[in-house]
Amino acid sequence: MRDMLDKNGRRIEYLRISITDRCNLRCVYCMPESGVSSIEHAQILSFEEITRLVRIMTGLGIKHIRLTGGEPMARRGCLDLVQSLSAVPGVESISMTSNGILLKDKVHQAKLAGLSALNISIDALNPSVYSRLTRGGDVSQALCTLRQAVEEGLHVKVNTVPIRGFNEEELTPIAHLAKEAPICVRFIELMPIGYGAQAERIPYAEVAQQLREAFGAPVEDGQTYGHGPARYVRYPDFKGAVGFISAVSHEFCASCNRVRLTADGRLKLCLNHTKGIDLRAMLRQGAEDREILDTVRSAIADKPGRHAFYESIRDHEVRSMNAIGG
Repeated sequence: MRDMLDKNGRRIEYLRISITDRCNLRCVYCMPESGVSSIEHAQILSFEEITRLVRIMTGLGIKHIRLTGGEPMARRGCLDLVQSLSAVPGVESISMTSNGILLKDKVHQAKLAGLSALNISIDALNPSVYSRLTRGGDVSQALCTLRQAVEEGLHVKVNTVPIRGFNEEELTPIAHLAKEAPICVRFIELMPIGYGAQAERIPYAEVAQQLREAFGAPVEDGQTYGHGPARYVRYPDFKGAVGFISAVSHEFCASCNRVRLTADGRLKLCLNHTKGIDLRAMLRQGAEDREILDTVRSAIADKPGRHAFYESIRDHEVRSMNAIGG
């Protein structure tokens, strides 16, 4: 296995795989209330194709896999894919980002299949606020999955997107989850991608100030929680940590270690750029493993240096987050 470096010297070892663009919720920053047209099943990668690509890419240094959607559990057999990927030599961890609802009562099965970490998206604890944000979701089901994941000993994170006019009053209660349990609560700045560009983000500094007023002065947490860019702190008497992913306020592109594989088989090099390669076409046109490996290596070598959210770029991403994979 070799390290895979891009032109900026960044080590790329983390692959986020969107296995479906479908979701059981309609979050306001992800898609319209009526939903979106889904990719035809024949156009999304099969589990066998995904497993083959992962096997090829571990030869370039990919070690950590995260399954996303849409909602990954909305695709039948998701946990079968977890089991297949966990058997690939070179894969060190398999995690999932989920709203948790369809995973309820299946967490033990997921762990047995090889899932090591779970990120649960919870943007509010108040049932009515959660329902408004997700357009009909039941937060009690997501919280049940959260409890089950903690009991199973998975590495658990809660992902929260602060949005002006929606969940300002929910941020402190959500952070409190990390006081009561050994989990990470992460506040992720809303990024101007897809429908997220139509909402107003609450910047990192405002969230941090709200939590300081509620819990006291934090201290930096030097531990590593997963393989992403979050900066973690601990507040007095907390069992867990609170993290901040501030892609807009504090750009972390210089340390980016990831690429994405969309449900329709496109290797996406940066969240805000369309630049990438069509791996589905290569797979279905009979490309050999070596050809795919060399193509992936060349593409990643030319990974964009910055997301450039608020700059004029020629290949600005316009698709919604459920189509990209988050």
